[in-house]
Amino acid sequence: MEFRRVYSGARWETEVGYCRALRVGDHVYITGTTSIADDGSVFAPGDGYAQTMRALEIIETALRKLDVGRTDIVRTRMFVTDISRWEDYGRAHREFFGEHRPTATMVEINGLIDPAMLIEIEADAVVLPS
Repeated sequence: MEFRRVYSGARWETEVGYCRALRVGDHVYITGTTSIADDGSVFAPGDGYAQTMRALEIIETALRKLDVGRTDIVRTRMFVTDISRWEDYGRAHREFFGEHRPTATMVEINGLIDPAMLIEIEADAVVLPS
């Protein structure tokens, strides 16, 4: 079975030794994704909604490189640094997925690699035959 990997160019991919996404047959695994701006800085510090949307957009970009779409996502895991902002994260998640609602988990954690990051999202996808 072929493994296809996608890299986003984030500095942590090299430093930690991982890829953004990995496709194995019909299964796709997206690593924890935060809201990084194009220049490498944290996108929208303090804005839970904007950070969630940005992380989901980065995930979608990785999926496209593997010939997969957002409607193939079956599960998301959201790791948040402040669960009291759950409505902001949840609204972005709901708007991004629309009627295609994957299973989802949201868990509060102590912190992320940069204190300005509020959320990190993992995703799994399954590609059904056409």
